[in-house]
Amino acid sequence: MPKASPADIMPLANVMARLRDPDTGCPWDIEQDFASIAPYTIEEAYEVADAIERNDMAGLRDELGDLLLQVAFHSRMAEQAGHFALQDVIDGITRKMIRRHPHVFGEGARREDGHAQWEVIKAAERAEKEPDPSALAGVAIALPALLRAEKLQNRAARVGFDWPDTVGVFDKIAEELAEVQDAQDQDAREEEVGDLLFVVVNLARHLRVDPEVALRKASAKFDRRFRTMEDLAGNGFPALSLEEKELLWQQAKQRERGA
Repeated sequence: MPKASPADIMPLANVMARLRDPDTGCPWDIEQDFASIAPYTIEEAYEVADAIERNDMAGLRDELGDLLLQVAFHSRMAEQAGHFALQDVIDGITRKMIRRHPHVFGEGARREDGHAQWEVIKAAERAEKEPDPSALAGVAIALPALLRAEKLQNRAARVGFDWPDTVGVFDKIAEELAEVQDAQDQDAREEEVGDLLFVVVNLARHLRVDPEVALRKASAKFDRRFRTMEDLAGNGFPALSLEEKELLWQQAKQRERGA
């Protein structure tokens, strides 16, 4: 069996260069910019995560290709604007990974010290390139809301702004829930619900539960049970009363637990 050739990203880069050629390229690809492509980049990252969640390796291969295309697309636009090229992206991440893993690529360091060293090195890198001295600097605004909340809380905890245990978090949840109930207008409700969600993320963090994963699983569970309700009721589901639908919900739960 012949030995596989090393991975070559240049054919993809060449395809992207041709698509972006102002004279002979694709009109749609030519007119795109960083802002217009960014939503697709985020979507492709979520589709990678979805394939992993479904343990779909063929799908994962395809979705990683779609995500890699996004890297090539952004890099080509940056090269055309005179900022950087795809090779600069590859060289940069390669250097970064070596720099952040002295316990692997250096001499005399212990591998078990790796995570602590990673955080120290990241903090030093942020201090060099960011004028913002805050402990919260560098937490991207465009992150999914749950993830950004968790990252902000982790950063605050590193400098000692955190509850010592879950007792204070549970008390805060009760306080925020009461404030939601007392809110008098829509703006106040939005603010108080936001505060409540933020504290629930903090509880998840203290319990070492990934809030994004937990909510995704809860949504998947709701999806399964709701579809079971619809199957049990048939075409008449929408016309059922709330009490009848609640009975179906309980049946769906029992079926799932008995499976």
